[in-house]
Amino acid sequence: MTPLRSPLDNFWAVVPAGGAGTRLWPLSRASSPKFLHDLTGSGRTLLQATHDRLAPLVEDRLLVVTGLAHRDAVLDQLGVPEEAVLAEPSARDSMAAIGLAAALLERRDPDAVMGSFAADHVISDPAGFHAVVATAVEAARADWLVTIGIEPTHPATGFGYISHGDEVAGLPGVRMVREFVEKPDAEVAGSYVAQGYRWNAGMFIVRPTVLLDLLAEGDPGFAAALRAIAADPATLGDAWGALPRIAVDHAVAEPAAAAGRVAVVPGAFGWDDVGDFASLRSLLPAGDEGLVVLGDRTRVRAVDSTGLVVPAGDRVVAVVGLEDIVVVDTGDALLVTTRARAQDVKSIVAALTEDGHVGLT
Repeated sequence: MTPLRSPLDNFWAVVPAGGAGTRLWPLSRASSPKFLHDLTGSGRTLLQATHDRLAPLVEDRLLVVTGLAHRDAVLDQLGVPEEAVLAEPSARDSMAAIGLAAALLERRDPDAVMGSFAADHVISDPAGFHAVVATAVEAARADWLVTIGIEPTHPATGFGYISHGDEVAGLPGVRMVREFVEKPDAEVAGSYVAQGYRWNAGMFIVRPTVLLDLLAEGDPGFAAALRAIAADPATLGDAWGALPRIAVDHAVAEPAAAAGRVAVVPGAFGWDDVGDFASLRSLLPAGDEGLVVLGDRTRVRAVDSTGLVVPAGDRVVAVVGLEDIVVVDTGDALLVTTRARAQDVKSIVAALTEDGHVGLT
């Protein structure tokens, strides 16, 4: 793969910016999801870092798809034209969001290739990412649905996996996808890594018409509805609520892979989806005592403790004699857990919602 030297012709970035990030509560909430936060201490939010990373590939050919409630925040953080932000009237899962962007681009640019990249991922090697995407774009021009398979660093149970086969003829570095598999348990994850499977990061590069035609093979009404909205955007509000709730993986990628129409470009560029506080802790440099602080370090006092502290409120946080602790203080909520139980934070959000504490979630 050669390094990227210039923007890719007719390549558009589609950035789905949704989800509440419940495993990062109370820092991430429905009103202020994780992509709007600086979680790496870089001074840039995850959304801004995503934009920074994609700009060399696409320049201003960008569509962000987000909820209506977050539209203004997205515009404020990115400083892009209003037409670059597509606001969903309600959450309908990724197929509707990405599919509508595809339908709009199909009309706007007949030669377009689009890449869908989540707003809340972290990539430590942008140059490596650019090279992988450039290879994927060339495969997409040949009418493949292309995904990027991340080289696993450990047998993770929080990601789906991609099984791939031989290299595609005429496309160096591009392999056929055998199948997508769901999140495994620890034993199965270990076997996947040993067999050379790749993590599924949910990145798809494809010509808009190819994506919509693949959708139409399984659900012609869905594809037609998306194209109708793109033809008359004034109908979005009325038509949106009737669209199916389904992920792009299930609606298109899995059946297309079974039909031998999906390719994968393997990538190793330091990817993380910041899925919980354990993941966040691993992204940040530890202090002298092994305790990571995201935020104002002067508000944290630690003695013989390791883990992660996020002092987002006004109080001093003191931690004494605790290992692998997670403490997040936002002023109106305080989370105390361990890195080992970080995935369970979402259950607190569910309980608060059930109890009617909507303002806290």
